[in-house]
Amino acid sequence: MNTKNIDTIFWEDERVDGADKVTGKARYTAEHNLPNMAYAVFVTSNIAKGTIKNLDTTKALAMNGVLDIIYYANCPAVPGYNSNAAERPKNVSEWRGHKVLYDNKVRFFGQPIALIVADSLENANAAIRFVKPEYEKESFETNFDKARLDPANLKAPISYKRGAGNTKAIAATVDAEFNIPIEVHNPMELQATIAYWEAEDKLLLYDKTQGPKSTQGIVARTFGLPEKNVRVIAENVGGAFGSSLRSWANVPAACIAAKKLNRPVKLVLTRPQMFSLIGYRPQSWQKVNIASDAEGNFLSINHEAISSTSRYEDFREGIVDVSKFLYACENVTTKYSILPLDLSTPIWMRGPGEATGCFALESAIDELSYKLKMDPIALRIKNFTTVNPENKLPFSDNNLKACYDYGKEKIGWKNRPAVPGTLKENGWLIGYGMAVGVFGAGKGSASVRAVLSNDGKLLLECAVSDMGPGTTTAMTRIAAETMQMPIGKIKFKLGDSDLPPGPSQGGSGTTSTVGSAVDLACKTLQQKLIGLAIQFAPGFSSFTADTLEVKNELVSLKTDASKNINIVELLKLANQEKIDLTITSNGKTAEQLKFTSNSFSAHFVKLAVNAKDGKIKVLQVITTGDSGKIISPKTARSQMLGGVVGGLGMALSEKLEIDHTTGQISNASFGAYHVPLHSQIPPTEAWFVNKPDMNMNDIGAKGIGEIALIGFAAAISNAVYNATGKRVRDLPITPDKLGFKTTKA
Repeated sequence: MNTKNIDTIFWEDERVDGADKVTGKARYTAEHNLPNMAYAVFVTSNIAKGTIKNLDTTKALAMNGVLDIIYYANCPAVPGYNSNAAERPKNVSEWRGHKVLYDNKVRFFGQPIALIVADSLENANAAIRFVKPEYEKESFETNFDKARLDPANLKAPISYKRGAGNTKAIAATVDAEFNIPIEVHNPMELQATIAYWEAEDKLLLYDKTQGPKSTQGIVARTFGLPEKNVRVIAENVGGAFGSSLRSWANVPAACIAAKKLNRPVKLVLTRPQMFSLIGYRPQSWQKVNIASDAEGNFLSINHEAISSTSRYEDFREGIVDVSKFLYACENVTTKYSILPLDLSTPIWMRGPGEATGCFALESAIDELSYKLKMDPIALRIKNFTTVNPENKLPFSDNNLKACYDYGKEKIGWKNRPAVPGTLKENGWLIGYGMAVGVFGAGKGSASVRAVLSNDGKLLLECAVSDMGPGTTTAMTRIAAETMQMPIGKIKFKLGDSDLPPGPSQGGSGTTSTVGSAVDLACKTLQQKLIGLAIQFAPGFSSFTADTLEVKNELVSLKTDASKNINIVELLKLANQEKIDLTITSNGKTAEQLKFTSNSFSAHFVKLAVNAKDGKIKVLQVITTGDSGKIISPKTARSQMLGGVVGGLGMALSEKLEIDHTTGQISNASFGAYHVPLHSQIPPTEAWFVNKPDMNMNDIGAKGIGEIALIGFAAAISNAVYNATGKRVRDLPITPDKLGFKTTKA
């Protein structure tokens, strides 16, 4: 009998896919190769708006290795490109967004206007400059700050109002405007697709996607194929931050080329194209007005926002939503509009609209605290609520107060100067700041296949992807805890649309959704094992199911662990090679829907500002999270550290620059678009409340990825004010915005 102690083998805090990733064994989309592969590259426009009068491909087609050049005049018909619903087949839906290679219209600078396909990447790239477009230019607008001043340019306003209006005496008010520029995702892995038509109506795709099932459905509906005839493989995803939540131009372009040439085609975007062709955090303007009484009770919150979108597609996100529910306030008014520009379409970027909205809200609350001469944490506690003021439902759990207590102790909040600009260390101005983050905690539907073999190994399968947060590790750990068996005997397979359906990885819902399915599958498996034990194990026929348990790879009597049978031995006695089952876990139960669920964070920062040149140096970060039960401490910590890095970039350096005379992005490279350097990352401690939220789901876990970043830029901004007495409301915060003159190197 197996008598190993589960405690010594279960809690192995390692990434189960770590060795494959650091040794190069793990393969990413562009690393796959198929026989007779062709290579495609985009030719992109060098105007922002207009019409292509002519596209001369003669010289390019004659170049060595060039197989074809596909553009609007010779692009094969794509069923989903037909905008007339009545003319499309029933199983076809219109392609969302820009229809690549479809017409001669140019809608933004850098738009793909042709696809060169060659026998090698080098030959394809060599032909780009020989494709000669002739344009008829049109006037365009890419300047958000200019265009938003004309109300006629705004579109689709959505308003919200709660309360009859404040009638109480106002002691302090803040009325401030905030600006955030366009930010881009810039994951390490480039966007890539390999398309291969295995038959006239059967398509294989290797694609960098956060949702294999989502991509499968979109491609099937666009090309008029049964979903089962489209297979999408995304074994590993090298970062995305939201950029791979939808299929971009590279996906249909690769499919079109592969069909036309009748051979596999690989299409990988260049780094500059990653700045314009896969979405971005939209530029935004916000205005926040908060009024309070003398005790710090919020009397009213007004939050207005405008964000950019493309002219050919509306994109909006929840910028003003946090102001509706994070704090207790009877009177709340919000308004959100979008501003179409001649740019490509934005997309969700880590923290989506909540990161944008919390920068404004949390900065305004900090500003209000100084007017009230009240500690910023005390002001937040004063307006703390256990009930969501928007929908009147209680939070499934809210442990922000624990986050406040831990963060202020570890950061040394007692040393924070009440009067800004008065604390110095070694000639540097010292400041402390904090801010809150919040994001919805969802639970959707997912299916998991569980296969327990008679060698004692457990295989779990789900068509979810993993862009880096450690989904494989988390699912393996959930299974190990539920089954009470060693992690080393469990494998979680993902990244293939042929597997049981799972959600797209985004919105911090993967662990809750897929983890619940894994937990349910394992519990079902345990019941199967108990049933087999009663039927086949010697001496077990007199036991009932409720008296037995599965633990330590044994089926044993709860009251007497010496009465047990090894599961390997049991399967052999039952003459079963394996137990194979597929279980679906649906969304929240009726009981869980009685609550509103969110994850929360509180970020604490100590930083220094050089009194001579305004250089900002972040000295210490304490980032805290209320995310229910922490399934995998190592990967959870990594999520918080990644949020800190992204938040530093958002606060201090990241800004997409556009030349508004041409519409061209002028800093589409890592040399000109500044993400944080390794040397700029401060000592950081990540801490979690680690309290299971059983009102959320049966595993008690909530999301981490979004709250790791949401609120962090405001914590930096608030610390800068505490250090200098100068409030910067326009990101990124740079020395010139603090009143320091910049000098050229």
